[in-house]
Amino acid sequence: MEDQDLLSRAAAHAGGMVSEVGDRRRRVVVAGTAFGRIYIQAVLSHPDRFALAGILAKGGDYSRGCAERYGVPLFTDPERIPDDVDIVCVVIRSGAIGGAGAELAKALLERGYHVLQEHPVHSSEIVECLRAARAGNAAYAVNTLYPDIKPVRQLLAAAAYLRQQQPLAFIDAACNSQVAYPLIDILGRAAGSLRPWSFQAPPLGSDSEATPFRSLTATIGGVPVTLRIQNQVHPDDPDNYSYLMHRITLGWEAGILSLADTHGPVFWNPRLHAPRDDTGRLLMEGPGTERLAVPSTVILGDEEPRDYHRVFAETWPDAVAVALARLCRDIDAPAGRARSGQWALGVSQAWRDMTAAVGMPELIRPAEPRAVCLDALRAAAAAGEW
Repeated sequence: MEDQDLLSRAAAHAGGMVSEVGDRRRRVVVAGTAFGRIYIQAVLSHPDRFALAGILAKGGDYSRGCAERYGVPLFTDPERIPDDVDIVCVVIRSGAIGGAGAELAKALLERGYHVLQEHPVHSSEIVECLRAARAGNAAYAVNTLYPDIKPVRQLLAAAAYLRQQQPLAFIDAACNSQVAYPLIDILGRAAGSLRPWSFQAPPLGSDSEATPFRSLTATIGGVPVTLRIQNQVHPDDPDNYSYLMHRITLGWEAGILSLADTHGPVFWNPRLHAPRDDTGRLLMEGPGTERLAVPSTVILGDEEPRDYHRVFAETWPDAVAVALARLCRDIDAPAGRARSGQWALGVSQAWRDMTAAVGMPELIRPAEPRAVCLDALRAAAAAGEW
């Protein structure tokens, strides 16, 4: 029971942390107003740590409206960003998905601005940005977002505690291809290391092609991994039509730690193990069965899952704020920048190897998914009771 309480406290402690970044607020410009809206909200949600100093965009109606709404300048030329800006969040597509975000990040780093860049980013682009960061004496980080989502932080905190007790035995994970890059980051942190990694897919023509998911056998940090990736994308609407985001199971000798969904909850399932009597029958009660007196499933963490309105308005901005705070630690302590850069490079390289094993995504154009009435679903489940 004591170990279980420590596990719960480790997960809860990972809940609401945005580390201190010093006495002075960091002045932040956000480049991009599509997903950049999440970054803007992250900055505005922590006025004691950050100040929104402007928006960098092409100058369309929406970006102009954003700048007016928040009372900040709109920059249409990165050369016009003032020298007193500390951080630029580059939330523009990189070359990995056909954009020029990495080129912008490199130019800003060379001028001495610290940069937080939204994923995915090719490893070759990360190398160029790290060189530019050294030339400009700046800190650079790739934000994979999802490892800093509160329930994922709780999963990783519990995993770190468990790794101190016994080796991680296996990982089982599923995701859609749009969020496979951050999955690599999450699994590397869960395992305690990215290296060594490997990815193998079953031969083409196997029965697995009939399912929406492509299965891989892998290793991450030397831990055996099974992966299932929904390698399908709607070419006109790539952010929708995924069956799930992240579902992760981490196995230890003592039990199973699992993430039901990217946004929680986190479960701990102590391993069922009962002693036997002299006749070989399992002992189900009495002396010697104390380990059975624990719940078969424990929810770790201290928060109910949120609806998607709150995920967009609170959960994702909170994760960005954690990433910004981590960047600020590298700003204040330059010795940590090389370690952060090497981790980001490793995540990108492992993602490259994984996507090569998975292959090209299947293009799909399904109809809009039908919603299910939650009350009716609950009633149907209740009908299964005696």
